[in-house]
Amino acid sequence: MARFRWPVLVGTVVAVAAAGMWGLGVFGQLTEGGYNDPGSESTRAAEVVRAELGAQGGDVVVIYTPVAGGIDDTGLGRRVQARLAALPRTAVTAVASYWPDKAEQYASADGSRAVAVLTLTGDDEGEKLTAYREIDDQLAVEGATAQLAGGAPLSDASSALSTRDLAFAEAVSLPIVLVLLLLIFGSLVAASLPVLVGGCAVLGSLGVLHAIAYGHDVNSFAVNVASLLGLGMAIDYGLFMVGRFREEQGFGRTPAEAVARTVATAGRTVIFSATLLMIALAGLMLFPQGFLKSLAYGGLAAVALAALLSLTLLPALLAVLGPRVDKLPVRLPRRRTNRPAGTGWARLAGAVLRRPVLVALPILVGLLVLAAPVAGVRFGENDERILPAGDPARQAVETLKADFPALSSAGVQVVLRGTQGAAPAAPAGTAFAAALKQVPGVAAITPAGSGGDVLLYTATLSGTDPFSPAAREAVRAIRAQPAPAGTEVLVGGTTARNVDSLAATAEQLPLMVGLLVGATLVLMFLAFGSLLLPVKAVVLSALSLSATFGILVWIFQDGHGAGLLRVTPAPPEVGIVVLMAAVVFGLSTDYEVFLLSRMVEARTRGATTAEAVTTGLARTGRVISAAALLLIVVTGAFALSSVTTMRFIGVGMIVALLLDATVVRMLLVPAVLKLMGDAAWWAPGPLRRLQQRAGLQEYEDEELFPTVSVGRHAAPDGGGARPAPAGRAGGDPPSPEPASSWFRPAGPGAVAGSASVSPAAPVPPAREVSVTSAPDGPVSPAGPGAERSDGPVVAGAPVSGEAAGGYSAAGYPAAGYPSAGYPIAGSAPLAASSRITLDQPEAATASRAAGPAPEASDGSAPAGASAGPSPAPAAGELHPVTVDLGDRVAAPAGAAPWTDPAADERAPAGEDVPRPADQDRDDDARREEGGERREPGLDTTAILELPPPE
Repeated sequence: MARFRWPVLVGTVVAVAAAGMWGLGVFGQLTEGGYNDPGSESTRAAEVVRAELGAQGGDVVVIYTPVAGGIDDTGLGRRVQARLAALPRTAVTAVASYWPDKAEQYASADGSRAVAVLTLTGDDEGEKLTAYREIDDQLAVEGATAQLAGGAPLSDASSALSTRDLAFAEAVSLPIVLVLLLLIFGSLVAASLPVLVGGCAVLGSLGVLHAIAYGHDVNSFAVNVASLLGLGMAIDYGLFMVGRFREEQGFGRTPAEAVARTVATAGRTVIFSATLLMIALAGLMLFPQGFLKSLAYGGLAAVALAALLSLTLLPALLAVLGPRVDKLPVRLPRRRTNRPAGTGWARLAGAVLRRPVLVALPILVGLLVLAAPVAGVRFGENDERILPAGDPARQAVETLKADFPALSSAGVQVVLRGTQGAAPAAPAGTAFAAALKQVPGVAAITPAGSGGDVLLYTATLSGTDPFSPAAREAVRAIRAQPAPAGTEVLVGGTTARNVDSLAATAEQLPLMVGLLVGATLVLMFLAFGSLLLPVKAVVLSALSLSATFGILVWIFQDGHGAGLLRVTPAPPEVGIVVLMAAVVFGLSTDYEVFLLSRMVEARTRGATTAEAVTTGLARTGRVISAAALLLIVVTGAFALSSVTTMRFIGVGMIVALLLDATVVRMLLVPAVLKLMGDAAWWAPGPLRRLQQRAGLQEYEDEELFPTVSVGRHAAPDGGGARPAPAGRAGGDPPSPEPASSWFRPAGPGAVAGSASVSPAAPVPPAREVSVTSAPDGPVSPAGPGAERSDGPVVAGAPVSGEAAGGYSAAGYPAAGYPSAGYPIAGSAPLAASSRITLDQPEAATASRAAGPAPEASDGSAPAGASAGPSPAPAAGELHPVTVDLGDRVAAPAGAAPWTDPAADERAPAGEDVPRPADQDRDDDARREEGGERREPGLDTTAILELPPPE
């Protein structure tokens, strides 16, 4: 990627800009429909009525209320007729009104209002919406107020408000996200990169939706979903990628090397996350409703582009910027502390692990209580209640339902169709209508028209809520009525459409659940090699999702707190619920993978279950919290919308992310893993071998010690943690010596006859780094060129060995010893060497080449050290110096820089003492997130920077 950074950068920017400009045209092709099942009975009823009788109910219902006088005023009638006659025939195909014939069905019962019913041109809702926008300002008349009701005005109002609120949400969330990223990264340049990628993902997804709109209906809400997921996931992925790149540069890698490592590690996490989320969104394609397919189009386009741009555009930008990614720093006051980063999370893990039952049981009970309202959920469709109470379109629909119930969409259409090619006989129709009046829940049966082989009736229901259980039971009872001989009965209308949509959703939902659960189980097994970890992840994600929906039902359907949110309680739309289920499940699984990857990594290095849980929580707690916070800001901004559907999603995402990223991942998961014990990591032998052959492990071999690798599937030498080095009592922290430049004497087990590097003198530049095999087993190769245990490895390349040595990344003792940091076990795939050999040039001083080895803390010579001095090397020869990796140490965060006492003696009076290049770096710049000083282990790059001894 680094080699082709400029072509990738230029090509991607041009493509995204072109897609974004062209994609703006999608707003003219969006629809507001797609909620019905195309193969359902209600859809067939609507098609038969449209074919035989034309459009019923009208696309626009204009309600005229006289300011003075009444609806029978002659002047008012003439003005209304003139206005309706002047409407363009390119937009209106038919008009029916109270005037001039004074038709009673178009007047209210009290005579205070009259209506005109308009049929718009167009075969689909998108074309009708375009026609409506052509005439919406041409319907007012003098002497009366005009209210516009019907499907077209409602769709127009909903679309306009959604577009306006989407722009407002982005205007609010993006500055907040930028500030949070600035706090996280400490650099304006680094903070702006995820936001830039998010904007590109949104623009690109608009282009994709525009292309799809040419062949399929695209609901306007698909744009909202694309914006939400494109921006949110790109920022999430950018957080991982930029953070990893800066970490790799902090280890001394060149920009090209840092980009390669970032794409190979954090990029793998991005691919895994995007794959899970895209599988969840692809499940929406299983449903027949066009609305759900539209949401799948928008979500898939956004997530795919967010991942693609994070793996192409973002690495190219990082390769171009290099160290300049930290430009424009923002220095924020923070409390100085010597505690390693992650200590707080480690303490939290310790508290949970000490009392797992007391932690898990209340959380499980609480989540079940929160999920209880789901039992009473009723699903509906988007109607006028999604708009604010004062919106003109909502007020017009409410007036229509109150004064003209037969013209509102709340009625049930009953189609009696002859099967012999002729209309049913009049007596048969009359008898059938009389039978319908006896159905519980039906208030009246009104003839609505006849033509061809069809008789149409409108059944007015007793209740006012078309989505109530009583309304659905009435529809089922109407459908259960026997049809007269030679006829068939088709039932349509809003309630029937909702019943059919729910039935279609319930029919396909098991397939979607099977797809989600099956894909999650398979992918997580291939990632972690455990049978129970994926099952636990699915169960906890489902529990968290249920609690989220329980809270949403309690608020948006049952009305608790609805006044504070300024929403009207109404049944949630089933499509929105399915969308949220897919997104929340995918995100919660993503956080689970990120958390478990570090736990499994520590486990494969020899940690116990408690140590692995502590390591995983300490290393990922801050990142998961930051990612969740950023996504809460992006998606939670939707809660500011005036459209209930968008507010439902915003509040739902806030609740889901708060529950999942805090209570579930940080408390419940560690407690459950502690209770599961070693069984959590178990898998049968054949499946384990299959997983290893697949090579999809979601944990990193060089994450802890990037320069000296400790392997991926490792167990400590001897099967346990190495003992504390001599001279350190219990868990006393080591002395503050930079391990990247100086090394303590070789510990027990050092190669006989080898010299050790003294901390009193710097190591001269090394030409080669060779791995010396220990008597207890071979060294597994690590990195290109390391084919044999005695072969040379380029300085700075990963070298296998027991790098961790029982110490945490901050240099404190690991498991089994008191520690201020968090435990990390370290080892190699096979029984491996604990030492490496540095081939030094002849510049090594005779005192170090031939001098005695330093004494151990008890005064005796180190085990394995030579009894006498080693001969000095001949000129031009390489002198091997063996260093025990197990005894290397790191300076705690905040410690004073190390100075070379020998250099103090050598330097003339009044001159500055030369310092290693590694020591000249600003102390703040050497700390990564949270003030942690990252110690990369044996950093051969730092060794090469050291000046030769005098």
